[in-house]
Amino acid sequence: MSLNFAEGQVLLINKPYMWTSFNVVGKLKSEFKHHPELKKIKIGHAGTLDPLATGLMIICTGKKTKEVSQLQALEKEYAATLKFGATTPSFDLETAIDQEYPYKHITEEMMQDCIVKFTGKIKQVPPAFSAKWVNGQRAYKKARKGKELEMREADIEIHKIKILEFKLPYVKILTVCGKGTYIRALVRDIGRTVNSGAHLVSLERTRIGNYCLSDALTVNELKNLF
Repeated sequence: MSLNFAEGQVLLINKPYMWTSFNVVGKLKSEFKHHPELKKIKIGHAGTLDPLATGLMIICTGKKTKEVSQLQALEKEYAATLKFGATTPSFDLETAIDQEYPYKHITEEMMQDCIVKFTGKIKQVPPAFSAKWVNGQRAYKKARKGKELEMREADIEIHKIKILEFKLPYVKILTVCGKGTYIRALVRDIGRTVNSGAHLVSLERTRIGNYCLSDALTVNELKNLF
């Protein structure tokens, strides 16, 4: 593979569990440090993933960093597993369970009816445990200190939701959505809609536009580029 990082490259990376998006960019920067001609090259990524999420990240270098905003606007596909019967403040496993709910009344038919309500252009309140800016600071920084936050609802679009597996209390779904959609918030809202509670237990981004996770490199494979 012949690469020119200065002219610009679009790299597909499979982000590991418990890595931040910043960690992935940092890994590439650390490889650049071993090559003096690469030290000053710009690096950017097209869309953050939560530390507990895995899957596709797009990293741009050099002149390709100008395309980051275009890439961020592409539709995204996620495979997510939610668990009914309990909620957490972060809507995922970052925080401990804060409340339990009944869930045995939920049927697959009820779930099918529910997800239809979230398909199309809808409004969504983002999680407080998120990278959203609130009064000049990332929301998660305040949320992790236990501070109350008023998160403003946002206009989003969900193109498709499909049930991949229904095995209570777990349900696995595939979601295709536009920019700004929080799958954790979708899971929260699904739980409420079926008169229960739910939180996210796994999340993998499988596609961004026409870029697929199956074509992505692991972070360990980054070294092979050099």
